[in-house]
Amino acid sequence: MKKKFIHGPVSSELITESITKHALKTDIGAHSVFLGQVRADVIDGKEVVGIEYGAYEEMADKIFHEIIEESFQKFDLRCVHIYHSLGFVKVGEISLFVFISSQHRKASFAACEWIVEQIKNKVPIYGKEIFNTNEYQWKENTP
Repeated sequence: MKKKFIHGPVSSELITESITKHALKTDIGAHSVFLGQVRADVIDGKEVVGIEYGAYEEMADKIFHEIIEESFQKFDLRCVHIYHSLGFVKVGEISLFVFISSQHRKASFAACEWIVEQIKNKVPIYGKEIFNTNEYQWKENTP
């Protein structure tokens, strides 16, 4: 099982490299990409400056693997790549990168949305929103 976590934000270089590597795969006709970016939410007058991500890594890696395997059963896919940040990610930086490849766009679109929802609902990843006041609160996932 390939690890899905990276420390710090997902870099633009990783995103570019992942997409570029698929140019030679001629059975692919569609790619879908989801990039989860940290927002500068204002909560009770305090501005979020970043999120500190943690996870139960061993269990999370297992669930990521199960989600990927199930996505290949549900959709006609060629490739699925998932990367999620651990540690501190500043506002404006990317914390989740999901990259789907398929022969046709509909499978790619549907799989990408399904995978992101599975990650949000099943993978034990925890985010602590850090405010400009140096206070924090645990983040709740929202639809």
